[in-house]
Amino acid sequence: MKKKRNPTIKINMIFIVGISLLFCLIIIRIIYISMAKEVDGVNLSTFAANRNTEKKTLYANRGTIYDVTGEILAQNVNSYTVIAYLSSSRTTDDKNPQHVVDKQATAQALAPLINMSEEQILNLLNKDAYQVELGPGGRGITELVKSQIEELNLPGIDFISSTKRYYKMGDFASYTIGYAKKDEDGEINGEMGIEEYFNDILKGKDGYTEYQKDLNGYQMPNTPSLTKDPTSGKDIYLTIDNNIQILLENSLDAIDNEYESEWITMTVADAKTGAIVATASNPSFNLNTLEGIENYLSPLVSYSYEPGSTMKIFSFMAAMEYGLYNGSETYMSGTINIGDDKVVDFNKGVGWGQITYDQGFTYSSNTAATMLAQKMGRAKLKDFYEKLGFGSPTGITLPGEESGKLAFKYDIEVANAAFGQGILVTPIQMIQALTTLTNDGVMLKPYIVDKIVDSDTNEVVEQYKRTEVATIASSATVEKLKSMMYDVVYSGFTDAKFYQPNNVTLIGKTGTAQIASPTGGYLTGEYDYIRSFAGIFPQEDPQYIIYIAAKQLQGPISRLAKVVTNVVEEVAKYKNITETENAIDESKIITLDNYISTDVQTTKDNLQAKGLTPIIIGNGSKIINQYPIKGNTIVAGSKVMLLTNDSNYVMPDVSGWSRSDIVTFCKLIHLNYQINGSGKVQSTSIATGSLIDQNSTLIINLE
Repeated sequence: MKKKRNPTIKINMIFIVGISLLFCLIIIRIIYISMAKEVDGVNLSTFAANRNTEKKTLYANRGTIYDVTGEILAQNVNSYTVIAYLSSSRTTDDKNPQHVVDKQATAQALAPLINMSEEQILNLLNKDAYQVELGPGGRGITELVKSQIEELNLPGIDFISSTKRYYKMGDFASYTIGYAKKDEDGEINGEMGIEEYFNDILKGKDGYTEYQKDLNGYQMPNTPSLTKDPTSGKDIYLTIDNNIQILLENSLDAIDNEYESEWITMTVADAKTGAIVATASNPSFNLNTLEGIENYLSPLVSYSYEPGSTMKIFSFMAAMEYGLYNGSETYMSGTINIGDDKVVDFNKGVGWGQITYDQGFTYSSNTAATMLAQKMGRAKLKDFYEKLGFGSPTGITLPGEESGKLAFKYDIEVANAAFGQGILVTPIQMIQALTTLTNDGVMLKPYIVDKIVDSDTNEVVEQYKRTEVATIASSATVEKLKSMMYDVVYSGFTDAKFYQPNNVTLIGKTGTAQIASPTGGYLTGEYDYIRSFAGIFPQEDPQYIIYIAAKQLQGPISRLAKVVTNVVEEVAKYKNITETENAIDESKIITLDNYISTDVQTTKDNLQAKGLTPIIIGNGSKIINQYPIKGNTIVAGSKVMLLTNDSNYVMPDVSGWSRSDIVTFCKLIHLNYQINGSGKVQSTSIATGSLIDQNSTLIINLE
């Protein structure tokens, strides 16, 4: 029998060679990788380290923004999010529960503190989850609210800590301060105003900590860590005076409650330095919630418009400086033809007959300005306007500054430019140009930051100060114009007569400009004007410049004037620069101390001993805010409002209070309000002695 043979296994030599080559290539690649520092553009050491290294950002503390007196306007504060643990697995001892046990009672206790209904909270507590955030009301709460919740000892309620930007006074100087908020990476960045312009200076420089991590992400024991501490941001002190700023804002709130307008802006500047001491506008918005924000442009620097007859101050100034002005020279007022166009005086072209140019300024004659422009010609007028800074940014440290526009070429355009039509200016440009009248012809650069300070060392890093731009006019021109501006207000010939304060001499010029139509020409409605006033006070030695402009104000000119005169009178009293018999007795002037964190009863007794009237808000034992603030001077008998560390506010007896007092009260406790009428407080919708519901609106009826 023949034996079977095992089949022969034939191995393909090509396959063997291929496998051998592949193996060799792998060996070579491994040797190469082990010896190389970089492969395919990737640094292998860095790649390996990153896989095992944890690097956490240590965020720098953002700098604080202060007013010129040192009052905090914007700062970083701790904020908290309320969370509720729902899983019973957290509780290991029934006597010490670590989860929410009684959901109904918990919702009932939390509702008034986090501004949510019991039903909203219960819906969250009834979720099938390990834990939930009690939002939106429980997000971003303050230390005070957190401590009030902790006092309730509610099982299962806890907090997540974070940092947020906080604006102590809500809508105070909103377009100036601007706001900052966290981005998706948790970094706080400025998005408007000073917060945006000085973002890099305020934010500081972040640090980090770096360490080797294990599989669970924790630092491996006995391994070094590398930490670079963050550098805090610098602090910024504004030139804004808190007391004057609130005065402006209250005054604009008052007119806004009476009459509609598209916008109103008002600014007060130091006449000798160019520092902006207050600037307010309506509409405004709350910096903490952004409630009420309609646009992101600062009216002070970003609104450009035709200024109207306030521009005659500078066209007449130009004629004087070019030696082309004779105030006693006469001309025929009323109407003047320029080619196919016609310029008329505001009284429907009737005019006042044959009058002098000085009278033409007093009456705000368009024909007078036109004839002076014809004497100068386009080039001279435009050149003088440019010297005054019109058509160029002032360079103030605020974002989004507009240049305005000086584009006039034809004869009718030159005429219009002389009385403020057909050109565009900004409020800050008007302030800058007006400094010429308060510094013997020298124009100053306006500024709104007083200094920048190192928050760690208190060293002044940069100090802003008076900056002279150029000499624009002679002393003779300045004195002549100041005399003419006095006549505008005190002659009684025009509506400028309403701009007469009771305790100081205010000189100035009114303006009424038509509003350009988007379809060409000008709007023709009853209120389709921008009304303005540019003034300085006191006359003999000007300390302050005031400028106000209102677009489509649906009220009388006298009401706008009342806003201005009220501000001027109060600033004059505050700074003790009154000129009349009503000047304040210096023995009755009291400088306020800082009462924040002091005992309520002790402070109350102290203020009463000084002849002041303390208004205690809340039943707390400590004071957490005050108005007026420290350093302000007030007269004996004045109110001092003291906010205590108690969130339950009782309505005081406010009958007979001024509009300013009741508005300040509402702002201190963040209470919405609506004002009807004018004069002193007669009645309110919340009765004296009643607990104030801060979700309600206080209706205030004035006499």
